[in-house]
Amino acid sequence: MPSITREVRLASTPRGLPVPGDLTVVDAPLPAPTGSQLLVRNHYFLVFGGLRTLLGGAAQDTPVPVLHPGDTLYGPALGEVLHAPDDSPLRPGDLVTHPLGWREHALVPVDQCTPVDPGFPDPVAQLSSGGAAYGALTRLTGVREGDTVLVTGAAGGVGSLAGQIARLLGAGRVIGTTGSAWKAERLVGELGYDAVVTGGSWRGNSGAESGELAHDAVVTDGSWRGNSTVGSGESLRVNPGTGSGKSRYDADGATRGNSRAGYREFAAQLAKAAPDGVDVVVDTVGGAQLAGALDVARHGARFALVGALSGQFAEEGAGGSAPVEVDSFRVILKGVSLRGYLGVDHPDVEAEWTGRFAAWLRAGEIRFPLTRTPGIDQAPQALRNLIEGQQFGTAVVELTPGLYE
Repeated sequence: MPSITREVRLASTPRGLPVPGDLTVVDAPLPAPTGSQLLVRNHYFLVFGGLRTLLGGAAQDTPVPVLHPGDTLYGPALGEVLHAPDDSPLRPGDLVTHPLGWREHALVPVDQCTPVDPGFPDPVAQLSSGGAAYGALTRLTGVREGDTVLVTGAAGGVGSLAGQIARLLGAGRVIGTTGSAWKAERLVGELGYDAVVTGGSWRGNSGAESGELAHDAVVTDGSWRGNSTVGSGESLRVNPGTGSGKSRYDADGATRGNSRAGYREFAAQLAKAAPDGVDVVVDTVGGAQLAGALDVARHGARFALVGALSGQFAEEGAGGSAPVEVDSFRVILKGVSLRGYLGVDHPDVEAEWTGRFAAWLRAGEIRFPLTRTPGIDQAPQALRNLIEGQQFGTAVVELTPGLYE
């Protein structure tokens, strides 16, 4: 068994968005497992927006611990059991998911490991954040036949699955928001979105007006080095250093439009994409996008608040607040419901989601967009790429290249 491993630690609490030097990759001693611990060699771990809040020390009211300088980062991971206690139901060679990512090897209590469902065509899919989208749509909002569903942050780990799930549950029209033209094209062309609002413009597949917008009509805050059709399949690989590093708040347009003028522009374009209003909103962004969604809500619209990227990816603050101005009079008159979704409040969702997700994947009814960044040395940059909007779908760091292709 290895005696040394490598892991990503918080070197200093970020002041605003993380910068190079806030995270560091270090060699660390790996003790022998004791008691009920498993020794797991990680193959993949998830890169997720909520980590920004943990790094900034703003997670005091959440069910997960905040990170302090010197702490090892953590999050969902998939790996192979190298050692297990004699009385463990898990054996060496088994694939498991667990919460101790951001390291090459992990000592994990048996009760924190979940065997990988053999029904998944790609085991990495068990690291998806789709359970939040599924739970929001099935436990909070429901989807009625023919509903118009809006997903903010549609190209992220939650949003890229939320629109597809809504369609499978009966939605008649699915609209998304994102921050880049290339993402909008993939959302419409690959994931079946009917229209996508992008930086004050919108693209769609159901009318001349929506299809006539050229790339130079799409407002962006920065640039992305690549082309809009890269990875027309389901997996995108990011090579170290390919991002321009200048695309602030391209992360699905999370902060774009938070000014009053930007909000008006966003709301106007959203109204064009949803001329008849929306019935269901899965909001991963908050801020101005949530306010704009309220403007186009139909009477009785149901909102599920799943994320707050506008606060988590803000250039100032600790990532733990996403203020929004809500007209309560309008909410009352429209009979709108707004509910927050937290996975720990719905413990039955994950198993149900896992079974349905695996079945949908096997049947070819859903796609799992995945961005892989190779090597633990690139893990800090992978988080930066996520914040800068250079990733599409679920983002993972790949520690064992080529294992699942």
